[in-house]
Amino acid sequence: QVQLVESGGGLVQAGGSLRLSCAASGRTFSSYLIHWFRQAPGKEREFVAGISWGGASTYYIQAVKGRFTISRDNAKTSVYLQMNSLKPEDTAVYYCAAGMKIGAGLHDYDMDYWGKGTLVTVSS
Repeated sequence: QVQLVESGGGLVQAGGSLRLSCAASGRTFSSYLIHWFRQAPGKEREFVAGISWGGASTYYIQAVKGRFTISRDNAKTSVYLQMNSLKPEDTAVYYCAAGMKIGAGLHDYDMDYWGKGTLVTVSS
């Protein structure tokens, strides 16, 4: 089992920044990769960013490239998502998820564990 807890969401004006954190725990945590997904109102959940175990490789959807940065701290078993230049269309519930696959085109069904999510609201 892997437990995931997100934090850092909130209300921010367009152009602002937020940093999301995902704290992971569990005996099998080291076997999994942690990714960020999001679900906007009325839309399906989508992959946002992923990072390899060592942090050397990162993956993003086109919509966030150059604005979002994913990082990880293996010593703290945490993964972060720094979000800059936020836009109203970034408004969504952001989830961290654990799975064994990595890449830019991951889907819900590729993940084995999910956090409960943290809401990010970007006002115009």
